[in-house]
Amino acid sequence: MAQKSFIDYIVDEKILSREQTDNLLKICRDRKTSLVETIIKENQATEKQILAALSGYLSMPPIRVTQMDIAKEILLLVPEKTARARNIIPIGKIGNTLTVAMADPLNVIMIDDLKNMTGLEINPVIAGLSEIQSAISNSYSFKSVTSLEEIMSEKKSDSLELLTETKENISQEQIIKSLDDAPVIKFTQFLLERAITERTSDVFIEPLTKKGRIRFRIDGILQEVDSYPKTIHPFIVSRIKVLSKLNITEHRMPQDGRFRLLYNSRQVDFRVSVMPSCMGEKVVLRVLDQSAGMLDLDTLGFSEKVVTELKEDSLKPHGLILVCGPTGSGKSTSLYSILKHVYTPEKNITTVEDPVEYQIKGISQAAINPSIGLTFGACLRSILRQDPDVVMIGEIRDSETADIAIKAALTGHLVLATIHTTTSAGAITRLINMGIEPFLLSTTLIGALAQRLSRKLCSRCKEKFEVTEQIKERYGLPKSATLYKSKGCNRCLQQGFSGRVSIGEYLRVTDQIKELIYKNTSEHEIKRASRKLGMRTLREDGLEKVAAGITTLEDILKRTAQDEDID
Repeated sequence: MAQKSFIDYIVDEKILSREQTDNLLKICRDRKTSLVETIIKENQATEKQILAALSGYLSMPPIRVTQMDIAKEILLLVPEKTARARNIIPIGKIGNTLTVAMADPLNVIMIDDLKNMTGLEINPVIAGLSEIQSAISNSYSFKSVTSLEEIMSEKKSDSLELLTETKENISQEQIIKSLDDAPVIKFTQFLLERAITERTSDVFIEPLTKKGRIRFRIDGILQEVDSYPKTIHPFIVSRIKVLSKLNITEHRMPQDGRFRLLYNSRQVDFRVSVMPSCMGEKVVLRVLDQSAGMLDLDTLGFSEKVVTELKEDSLKPHGLILVCGPTGSGKSTSLYSILKHVYTPEKNITTVEDPVEYQIKGISQAAINPSIGLTFGACLRSILRQDPDVVMIGEIRDSETADIAIKAALTGHLVLATIHTTTSAGAITRLINMGIEPFLLSTTLIGALAQRLSRKLCSRCKEKFEVTEQIKERYGLPKSATLYKSKGCNRCLQQGFSGRVSIGEYLRVTDQIKELIYKNTSEHEIKRASRKLGMRTLREDGLEKVAAGITTLEDILKRTAQDEDID
């Protein structure tokens, strides 16, 4: 009732027309968003107009939150993830009442959620949306700095106390001395443990103008998680260099390394890249969990049909199996999972990679080094002299590598490789464009797997999402299918998603497909023929996971292309 009265108010004040408010209410219902935020995001009125309307309607003056010095204990009552997701910020507490600045104080559901989360009564006050977002960045950033400084200062460090704002004033002796200080070691351990526990795939440690920033890539999404004083950045970088056995005195050239940790009885590898920038050295760590469950075809999320065909084809004595997809689509993990499936002590398995990601017991793994002439091609030629049964190639990048891979498959080796194409049929066209004769490719190719990674809905907080019969029919979803959308809870860090699942299309090279390859048929015709033979495309596989409640329709539509009719 209150929301309807506010609508009447903004219509009476001639801020919006009745037709506009009706359209906005429809958008609110479809997206499950608040009216105030929807008005601003849809550019139907300015933030200043809405702020004035809320103030007049509630008889409450708006407050300025950007310059507020909010106490740490107040900020801790509402997690930063929640504050950002809901566009709110706690600003004070008296007795059992928490005062919260909100862009939309009419959202009673959000107020109830806050009440349940904090166990306190909520006193909502009005603030501008942009001001709240700015205050969140400033206030929670300060909170994060404080918490990291507490970690760093549990033991006094002369090195840290003597630092100045400019990195040029930090001597090499100070950096070397700091490496044995408990605060630096403690901070690094805190950072790495947090990265592991939050299922991070990449950690970014970046120097900015006045501070350092830490970002995690979780389930494919990059997000800022902390900041720290710029003065301690060189010490953090040097500590990571020591762990990676890199040169701590080299600050002008990029360096690459790796190290391994044992965390809760499981091995975790960190692949390290250090690169100079105008603000200082930037460090990126790739987190590689060595747990056996991650290298198992049955647990990656592919459909049962794809897994069965991959297992059967990977046990063939010779031929070529390709895995396709863009960077970050899980190609390497799939290849390692196939290797784990085919490995026996009786087989000589060798890989050539750039760089080696997962180290697998019983398998010889070589990393290329172009600076000394050790390219994929040069390394492969040496590997083939060592009588391998199975060869894995990290990536087919050029015609030389493609030629050696095809020849290896022709001479009795099983070759597994990745190639950067968007579809499985596209891998065939790409190899032919690299100079591979169609008759050789038709003889050697066993199959091509194209894949993507889709975000999995959090099983605890996902919400049912009603869609029309027309939408279900348009995307080939069963009429009885229940669709879900993300919400966010403490378990998934207010993201609404937890983990990722593989979606894939596996093009199996049958006699009919061999004939099409031999005739150098177009990618479109090969894909069309494969679909008629039973291949499920990326879009079709993804929609099956939508119907099963594993992921969202929006995520699948974003990651896969629409299929053409096969009739």
